[in-house]
Amino acid sequence: MTTATISDETRLRDEICRIGASIFNRGLTFGSTGNISARLPSGEMLMTPTNASLGDLDPARLSRFTAEGVHVGGDAPTKEAFLHRCMYCERPKAGAVVHLHSTYSVAVSILADVDPSDVLPPLTAYYIMRVGSLPLVPYYPPGDESLAIAVGEQAKAHSAVLLANHGPVVSGATLREAQYATEELEETAKLHLLLDGHKTRPLTPEQVEALRRR
Repeated sequence: MTTATISDETRLRDEICRIGASIFNRGLTFGSTGNISARLPSGEMLMTPTNASLGDLDPARLSRFTAEGVHVGGDAPTKEAFLHRCMYCERPKAGAVVHLHSTYSVAVSILADVDPSDVLPPLTAYYIMRVGSLPLVPYYPPGDESLAIAVGEQAKAHSAVLLANHGPVVSGATLREAQYATEELEETAKLHLLLDGHKTRPLTPEQVEALRRR
């Protein structure tokens, strides 16, 4: 392993821990919920381990996986590691994945009257630019193989998915992009719930299409 490679990995380990602390300290996750991963240039993955608080991560103890998804180092991996692998398999340009049990996003995932093909309305330009559209993956128990298959199917066309009664899984080209998209999704879910019962003026289909072309 070259010095440059070691430096890249060290920086990525530190960045995962900084972003985890930021997410935790702002109440976007709690306890030992949520997990973050990032992909090294070699295709290997670093991931927050099982039973770890995102607010108190140790860079040296992050789980390490081969490009094929085999755990080879660090603490025992989260049981939700397969969610990250599903996103990477279908989105080869993804460099990071964030999965949270964030309150407003989970609340929306429990609503009975959402459109499963696109859960949230286009309320803001930044939601469209960072998230795009958000399909709802049906509920499966944590760790169920059927959940992996369902996430993989949606990941072919979407950078973010919402797991019913569970939470969002969001990929990005970089760790920062995945973080910002996850936070934009959570704020849009909050807006959606705050506006319930009020007349709204979402972006028009023409405005949405213009943003997507950009």
